[in-house]
Amino acid sequence: MKRPGPLLTLLAGLLLAVFMLSLNATTGVRNASSSRPRTPGTAPPASATPGKSTSSPSPSPSPSASPSASPVPNADYAGRTDDDSSAVAVSLRDGRAIAYFCDGQDKEWWLKGDVRDDGTMRLTGKNGAGLDGTLRDGRRIRGTVEFGGRRYAFTADKAVKPSGLYRATATVRGAELDGGWIVLPGGRQVGILDRDGEPSAAPVIDPETGAVTVDGQKLTARPVTP
Repeated sequence: MKRPGPLLTLLAGLLLAVFMLSLNATTGVRNASSSRPRTPGTAPPASATPGKSTSSPSPSPSPSASPSASPVPNADYAGRTDDDSSAVAVSLRDGRAIAYFCDGQDKEWWLKGDVRDDGTMRLTGKNGAGLDGTLRDGRRIRGTVEFGGRRYAFTADKAVKPSGLYRATATVRGAELDGGWIVLPGGRQVGILDRDGEPSAAPVIDPETGAVTVDGQKLTARPVTP
């Protein structure tokens, strides 16, 4: 049997080449149609950004207003120590405070300082005396007075005139007088009159007018405010 000649082999190769060219042409047309430019005005397909929601974010809630602290009132307070040995009065005005501690015999201290917005206060006086107090609902002050290594707890309720704190200063017969009075709710009075540095029980004042007579001389005790 004779083997195919060179001419037959060449013809088979040409037919294979024509087939391959035809196949490539068909594939190119198909790819071109799929990558055809988008017609102007046509919106591109939406695509979600990885990790983000495509829905509109809901508005953040507005922060709620923080409750404001109750304002410190302009008021007077008077009361007794827990052991009932002494009286304490405190007068508050515009964030300032002045206080008076008195046992009605020979111990007294004047103290002053600021009142914080939360109603707490640290008042100071001579010889290291101090008062720490807390205003509670504007109706009373609860605290302690400390001096000379001793501490007195007290409660002072809101005072209604004529209750409150009074003071009178004058010079009588060459003596320097300095008197302090605490008029408690119910009318009881506790006070000390200092004559040239010598303390003693103070005479009773008229709380309606502040009138008081000392060594035969009429004086006026006036309400004390910071």
